[in-house]
Amino acid sequence: MQTFSYSKWSAAGLVMVLVVACSGPKPLVTGNFVKPATNPILKADSTLVFTCPIKKTTVRWQKADVFNPAAIVKDGKICLLYRCEDNPAAALGGRTSRIGLAESTDGIHFTRHPEPVLYPDNDAFQQYDYPGGCEDPRVAVTEEGLYVMAYTAWNQQVARLCIAFSKDLMHWEKKGPAFAKAHEGKFLNQWSKSGSILTTIKRGKQVIAKVNGKYWMYWGEHKVNLAWSDNLYDWHPTLDEKGGLKGVIEPRVGKFDSHLTECGPPALLTKKGVRLFYNGKNQNDATADPALPRGTYSVGEVLLDKKDLETVLFRSEQPFLVPTLAHEKTGQYQAGTTFAEGLVFYKKSWYLYYGTADSFVGVAVSGF
Repeated sequence: MQTFSYSKWSAAGLVMVLVVACSGPKPLVTGNFVKPATNPILKADSTLVFTCPIKKTTVRWQKADVFNPAAIVKDGKICLLYRCEDNPAAALGGRTSRIGLAESTDGIHFTRHPEPVLYPDNDAFQQYDYPGGCEDPRVAVTEEGLYVMAYTAWNQQVARLCIAFSKDLMHWEKKGPAFAKAHEGKFLNQWSKSGSILTTIKRGKQVIAKVNGKYWMYWGEHKVNLAWSDNLYDWHPTLDEKGGLKGVIEPRVGKFDSHLTECGPPALLTKKGVRLFYNGKNQNDATADPALPRGTYSVGEVLLDKKDLETVLFRSEQPFLVPTLAHEKTGQYQAGTTFAEGLVFYKKSWYLYYGTADSFVGVAVSGF
């Protein structure tokens, strides 16, 4: 048994006290989270085919790997929007990614839709998302029922954080790069990923929130940044006095996040502050956390002030979700990966969905 202890916190019914990892066939317990024995819950599927509108050829769009899922509750079901790669013969980063949709009534067993719902197409955004594809979605919904996806468009040159809208999760309208208009286009051609839009709980539903009359989004891959918007598709990064990005949290020497800090699921505004799960990567050198293998991706948390959204009130010293299962340490990324992007409250439990080793989809459940 391997144990990691850290400070206790509670938000909207979510409580985590201790990380306990047990080997063998039994479920793995993460404080109040459990990794069910059914993990991984989604794997590659070579039977699903799709006609690529650009190549005009049939592709097995989930043949290689499926991972890094967003999650949302709709019509009494948990819906996952997950990244799918098509060509297992291609090198890491050389495949085309498309986003698929799957539904579940128990949060564990999912039925997949046969074709992707967001993918490179013959449209104005092909210059941004082809040939690499559409990657790593996070999804949130407004009180009026508009679904907003923040995803990465990858043309194999520059990764760009992009936005898409939908009313039904099936049909998506691409709105383009999130930072295209901000600061006179300063960030349009700069590398950007991982958008966690600020949400809150209203009448039992997690919906997109406003603070000081604006929408807010934490974002970033190496350090976590902040941006605001009036319309949910034109986003404006906050800057420091020198005109650079005003980081909220950054990597720490000797910690699980010593190499990078990357946003996880949509942030949650609570009475205590803003709860943000984030993915930390351990360094590959002597500055790494010695308690974890070098290069490991694990999940931590940060609590931020609910008024200014930038002041850190608490940050975990150790991760609360780490690679422990065999499939979390194999596949495309063998250093070990638990990479969280989806968190929903469903039937009195919290379901945390994550990618494992860039190859599978996993889940950890509170109160399981």
